[in-house]
Amino acid sequence: MTYIPEPKYEHGDQLKVGILLVNLGTPDAPTAGALRPYLRQFLSDSRVVEIPRAIWWLILNCIILLIRPKKSAKKYATVWTKEGSPLLVHAQKQAQLLRDCLEQKIKSPFVVELGMRYGNPSIATAIEKLKTQHCDRILVFPLYPQYAASSTASALDAVWRILLKTRNVPAIRTIKHYHDHPAYISALAQSVCEHWRINGKPDKLVMSFHGVPKFHLLKGDPYHCECHKTARLLAEALELGKNDFLIAFQSRFGKQEWLKPYLSNILETLGQAKTKRIDVICPGFSSDCLETLEEIAIEGKHIFQSNGGGEYEYIPALNENGAWIHAMTTIALENLHGWVTAEWDSVHAKESAEMTKLRAQSLGADQ
Repeated sequence: MTYIPEPKYEHGDQLKVGILLVNLGTPDAPTAGALRPYLRQFLSDSRVVEIPRAIWWLILNCIILLIRPKKSAKKYATVWTKEGSPLLVHAQKQAQLLRDCLEQKIKSPFVVELGMRYGNPSIATAIEKLKTQHCDRILVFPLYPQYAASSTASALDAVWRILLKTRNVPAIRTIKHYHDHPAYISALAQSVCEHWRINGKPDKLVMSFHGVPKFHLLKGDPYHCECHKTARLLAEALELGKNDFLIAFQSRFGKQEWLKPYLSNILETLGQAKTKRIDVICPGFSSDCLETLEEIAIEGKHIFQSNGGGEYEYIPALNENGAWIHAMTTIALENLHGWVTAEWDSVHAKESAEMTKLRAQSLGADQ
């Protein structure tokens, strides 16, 4: 085993707590050249595609990676901003806002870094930055509200793989999910209410979640149940009746059966029923990205209106919403209990660090 080189350490260095925010990832540019390595990494993940490796290798490398990068690049180009990828831009802003909010709550030294499961900045780079800043404890905070093996577990896999090659392994805590956390539900409800205050209420609210193959549910993945619980709690917070909202699943891939009902079918049906207005929200996404901005806001609208539907509104993801930053802070602090405190004293910490250094030198340490 070849271990990752450890960062330079001196006796007396102030140890910190690290918070590693993890999201799915994004290509570096909206081009076929940038999409190809990104898709290869993403679709090579056995958590994402559970097909025998030899068969899938042939399909991926001989068909998908020859065709899909160009098609995907065109879609990314429709949502790319001057700042870059929407997902990365929002995630970076969330990291900074979380950092600012936590500084108001705690005095203990901490560091917040962002890592993407696929693409850049990578989880490996984020962990390296945390260790370089002397983080001996790390909270892994996947930005997936509902747990799924293909998202949350895959992110944790990446963390464990890095730690397997780490000589001085930090203490690790992980957040599995927050699909029913009161602060998260409240942030969603506030976002919807603000949208309705400005635009009025629709005939139907459609809550669309990213789909996964049905066999994931049958083999014990709790994702389907957690999506339904999020939807139920959000409907209750908005005081909606059972006929006021619908749950759907988007982003199918391949020919196998995925979680139903499919969003495309729901939109066709609502359009054919001449529904005057629907709003669509995606409670499984913490940041707007290709799936929300292109598939939902653009393609979804086309499906609905081409089938006879009326107005179509996409309610943005929480992004940098103040209530969401508050929720992130609340969730993080609950999981940091015992690691951080508002009572931390910088003067005492400096004196303690100096004493540690002096004791080490007295025992013959070089530094």
